[in-house]
Amino acid sequence: MRQFALFFRKEMLEMWRSYKWLWVPIVFLMLGVMQPVVTRFLPEILRSAGNLPKGMTIEIEPPPGAEVLAQTLGQYNSVGLLILVLSLMTLISAERRSGVAAIIFSKPVSFISYAAAKWVSMLSLVTVSFGLGYAGAWYYTVQMIGTVDSAAAVKAGLLYLVWMWFAGAVTLFVGSFLNPAAGIAFVSLGVLLLLPIVTGMFPHDMAWSPGTLPQVSVKRLQQGNADIGSPLLISMLCMICFFIGTVYQARRRPS
Repeated sequence: MRQFALFFRKEMLEMWRSYKWLWVPIVFLMLGVMQPVVTRFLPEILRSAGNLPKGMTIEIEPPPGAEVLAQTLGQYNSVGLLILVLSLMTLISAERRSGVAAIIFSKPVSFISYAAAKWVSMLSLVTVSFGLGYAGAWYYTVQMIGTVDSAAAVKAGLLYLVWMWFAGAVTLFVGSFLNPAAGIAFVSLGVLLLLPIVTGMFPHDMAWSPGTLPQVSVKRLQQGNADIGSPLLISMLCMICFFIGTVYQARRRPS
């Protein structure tokens, strides 16, 4: 436990020194706030940039608040995933390439404590960043568009947070195998972008897949109910397997 605390403190300090605790939450907050603001002022934007004939007006019926919040989750499923992968892709491989990992493991340290500190720091960054962005999106949606059912919004946010955790787990797992940052980003983004697409192509056969979590979150917002048991359980089991694989790779390839 003491080794875990030391490693965790080191990870949090490195994230602070690399400004990840600054720019990642800010980007997530901007993504969250942007959707309701753009939706609210879309007629004015089209009017000022569209070169419309004099006297012509644009009337756009604003969508429901739940729809706008669902569109925000769609932003996180594209740009948000990219930011998440870029911020986490070198969390393990950078220490292995620089030789820091070899120096650490030359001492009697626990591989589990080392990997657990990486994972808990990743979960902390993802939770704070997504929580801040989603809260900002919810607040501005209520202020500018309309009310959103609180219970549905909270459940949808928690489900999508599990998907963000899964994305971070995939990135760390791939980073434990590969060294080049470009390769880690390519493989991680490929898996995270293709998984929901393949799941959508076979909705009945892959209803258990973690790739259904973004769709299930949107359904929770728009319809108020969705089957979450199987994908939630499989996602947790996959993350446990990814953690075990990360520990194994840290033991097998310390440098």
